[in-house]
Amino acid sequence: MSTMFPTRTGTETDIRLPFSFIIFAVLALAVSQLVLLAAVPALSGGAFRLPLVWSAAHLALLGFALMAAMGAMYQLVPVAFLTPIWSERLGFWQFAVTAVGIVTLTASLAFMPNQAFFPGLLLFFGIVLFVWQMAMTLKQQGNKTVMTLFVATSLLFLLLTAAAGALLTFHFFAATGANSHEMVFGLHVLFGLCGWFTLLIMGFSYKMAPMFSLAHGFSMQPARYVYALYTSGIAVALIGLFLPGRALLTIGAALLTAGFALFAWHVYTILQKRMKKVLDRPFQFSLFAIAIGLGLHVAALVAVVVGSGRLLGIIVYLFIFGWIIFSIVGYLFKIVPFLWWTHRYSEKVGQENVPTLKQMMNERSITIQCLLFTVALVLAAVALLFANVPLFAVAQALFAGLSVLFAGTILAVFRK
Repeated sequence: MSTMFPTRTGTETDIRLPFSFIIFAVLALAVSQLVLLAAVPALSGGAFRLPLVWSAAHLALLGFALMAAMGAMYQLVPVAFLTPIWSERLGFWQFAVTAVGIVTLTASLAFMPNQAFFPGLLLFFGIVLFVWQMAMTLKQQGNKTVMTLFVATSLLFLLLTAAAGALLTFHFFAATGANSHEMVFGLHVLFGLCGWFTLLIMGFSYKMAPMFSLAHGFSMQPARYVYALYTSGIAVALIGLFLPGRALLTIGAALLTAGFALFAWHVYTILQKRMKKVLDRPFQFSLFAIAIGLGLHVAALVAVVVGSGRLLGIIVYLFIFGWIIFSIVGYLFKIVPFLWWTHRYSEKVGQENVPTLKQMMNERSITIQCLLFTVALVLAAVALLFANVPLFAVAQALFAGLSVLFAGTILAVFRK
């Protein structure tokens, strides 16, 4: 690893820490999509809760989305909150524990689901270490902002998601909890997708949208209403999972949709204050993910109203890809070259010939990849709606190929 990461200088966060997470993440995404190829027939028929699908889904959500988010936070939290990481040494230990936990958990889910409890506990411990690390870091922040609120709340939901996941693996291990299994599964999905990932992406979007568009003079007041609406939606939906009928779930879904719609509108108003007229392709892709997320929130509300479990399952699949993974892919395309160029070349400008930031990554290749990711998502949506196995096989093969290409594109940056 020393050849890939030059020795650090100064007092900045050790660059090896965030990039250890990110390298693991992009490799995990590629593997997860290759694994999903084997589950094409079951997935296209709407059967999502199978061992191989569990394994691939958790490798994508934990191996890619979670690890990429953790790595990004190790780099962005000190920048956004003007406070150093509490303990870099703990960060490296936390990476090791979490990585081993993810690998063993996903392998267990694929081959021995009833033995996933102990790997799940190891992963839970890694997540606890991360939440503790971030809690101690945020505690040092002088002036708390609404962004602090989003990030801190998302960390709480990460802990709750991990606890619900550990309980699910215990159900398999002890062959018990059948009566509460569906309820815990609902909590796991709600806490993970809405509480952890969505609130986190919202929070950091409020930092990155102005930064990547050079926006100034905008109001952050709507962010408070976004937070209030969206967290209220999670709370009402949570209560609705414990009660018969769909009334509270419908209200919760409506609040979530309203909160996300306000978030999308707020980001739009921020961009209206930008100085940079032509936005970079990777950032455009992340903004496109917001539009996808809004459409899927509306679709989820409809699915809850009509009581279609199959439609809701399809929406969860599309939500993971179109909102969560697309957001992270877009931001990584933008962040990784910037961080690596800053670390490797910023102090050499004017002293020797160094590459420009635009030369760190081929923008034409990124544009094509983002376009093809969108095509794959549309094909997958159509295939799932009509249970078309051949079409879904094409979509999944495209996702797998693109994930491998994406990993190669990100890793190639470190050779520049």
